[in-house]
Amino acid sequence: MWIDFHTHTKMSKKLEFSMDYFHKMIRSARRNGLDALALTEHFNTLHYSRIYETLDRHYPYKHDYYDVDGFKVFTGMEIDIIETGHILLIGNKAQIRVIHDKFADRLEKPRFPTFDEVLDTADSFAVLKIGAHPTRNSTPLLHLGEERLRRFDAFDLNGKDLAKQPDTQARLSELGAKLGKPVVCGSDSHLPIQFGCVRNRLFRDCLTAEDIRRCLQERSYEISVSSYASLKVFAARMTKRAMKLAGQC
Repeated sequence: MWIDFHTHTKMSKKLEFSMDYFHKMIRSARRNGLDALALTEHFNTLHYSRIYETLDRHYPYKHDYYDVDGFKVFTGMEIDIIETGHILLIGNKAQIRVIHDKFADRLEKPRFPTFDEVLDTADSFAVLKIGAHPTRNSTPLLHLGEERLRRFDAFDLNGKDLAKQPDTQARLSELGAKLGKPVVCGSDSHLPIQFGCVRNRLFRDCLTAEDIRRCLQERSYEISVSSYASLKVFAARMTKRAMKLAGQC
């Protein structure tokens, strides 16, 4: 099963969720060889809950994913923490929504939740916990220290960082080896063109976050970085910049 662990379904947090745009994203994901993705929209995006409310009207929800005509969309979110950094949580929709509601009044600085608050809450559920882009210059996680970093199930080898920081893959490999944690790929796509810059191949089909966790723990997967990764990220960045100038996002 080919999957991307870090994706978005909005071009910008300021925009409403659009089924038309969602369909464009899924079509691009399919064209780039994916069978599944984790929809990790920002927890402080505009009307976060409406995403699930809208998808519920269009697609059946099975196990921990929406079945989009045979394509799996696992549910999750990306949370900012006050210490600086982002955390990806992936799991059952009901549990993700409970976690979101817990921090619904903490969506802006300086009220972002702490690392310990997020991880302690996540540990009470069966959600997958991934350290998002831990070596990114602007929003790193390394300053949290090894004890805290070991609480993650995996670390995010982020497509954007591969394009902007050439040493990203080497640093993530070193971090994963040092802490005994798997490293997985996330495109961090906000635009269709960015899909496929990185992918993960799980060696068996997975239906739940727990299935995925076992695959990662057993190292029953491999990562794939496209030779066009930097080009895809650059094209997405230029497209988004042009649309911002045009006032479309």
